[in-house]
Amino acid sequence: MRAPGVQEAFRHVHRHLFLPGVPLERVYTDQAIPLKYDRNGFLISSCSQPTMIAIMLDQLRLKPGDNVLEIGTASGYNAALMQHIVGPQGHVTTVEIDRDLAEQAEKNLNRAKASDVRVVNADGAFGYLPRAAYDHIIATVGVWDLPPAWVRQLKDKGNLLVPFWVDGMQVSACFRKQDDGTLLSQDNRGCAFVYMRGDEAVPDMRRQVGSTSLYIVSDSAPNVDTVQLHTLLSNDYELVNIEPRLKAAEYWSSVQPYVMMNTPPPARFVLYSVMEGNKAYGLEGQGLGLILPGSAVFAPYREVGVVHAYGGSDALVLFQNILYRWKADNYPSMRHLRLRLIPRGAAPEAVETGKLVERRHHVLHIWQEQPNPS
Repeated sequence: MRAPGVQEAFRHVHRHLFLPGVPLERVYTDQAIPLKYDRNGFLISSCSQPTMIAIMLDQLRLKPGDNVLEIGTASGYNAALMQHIVGPQGHVTTVEIDRDLAEQAEKNLNRAKASDVRVVNADGAFGYLPRAAYDHIIATVGVWDLPPAWVRQLKDKGNLLVPFWVDGMQVSACFRKQDDGTLLSQDNRGCAFVYMRGDEAVPDMRRQVGSTSLYIVSDSAPNVDTVQLHTLLSNDYELVNIEPRLKAAEYWSSVQPYVMMNTPPPARFVLYSVMEGNKAYGLEGQGLGLILPGSAVFAPYREVGVVHAYGGSDALVLFQNILYRWKADNYPSMRHLRLRLIPRGAAPEAVETGKLVERRHHVLHIWQEQPNPS
């Protein structure tokens, strides 16, 4: 952590005060703690992993006296950390869509003597105009696009830090306003948050395969014929060694964004997840995949150097060739990823690299910078 005040805030603000009833040995692990599930059993709120909180606070670069808006209060722990950093001259407003969570967060904040934090029970899509303009706006839920209210309520030199949806992945993206009216993020870190609900909810891009516990997610997942995919995956598969032999951290931080950026049509890039404790089509846990007519390849994060190949070899060959190009391009990673949001209705422009994706309020331009030769 390089940002001033972050380590001191973690020492001063005790996490157990925001997780009443949770055993201390669980509270003080580097894990997210679930707070609430929906009726289908999907997680909709949690107290974030401390390491991820620290990464985002480092990106945000808070300083004493700052005025901060948070979208997604959850337990109130992150808001208390930020209030400690901005100090008595600063202000933290946090917006929570669920009344029960907002009420519990207020109790937690009072218990931790952080009652200066203002908790608002509302849909965070609209920000909170009465305390604008903000030096920083941070969302602790995955977002599909930046709501116009957030952009309007942010100061010109402010940071807008959000877990941003990029074709099934989430990246903690730190956007700043540019002179041409666009918003640019040059600091992007891998992350995983529950999705935003309410007026600016993330569209349902998750699809269940057959009646199994396998789910795929990406921009193209809704267009995948899951009946055909179920038939394909139900046949025998091959466990295939690939090169280079990739570890989970390399998938997460480097390979995943590169494969996403370099998957040509008609192949479809997807992320997959098998619900915890279950198995489907020989798969467990999470990973990424490429799907083509008549073939598919799935690369589990946990299985070092091994992929599951189904049907013909086309998807496997494509995946291996993308890995060869990734190596030849000097291993571009998440830190080389760039995101730019262009307001919809602005004059269209040609892009020399990357791709353009339409969102509700913006057109997203995604590209990767070329790494310097080592």
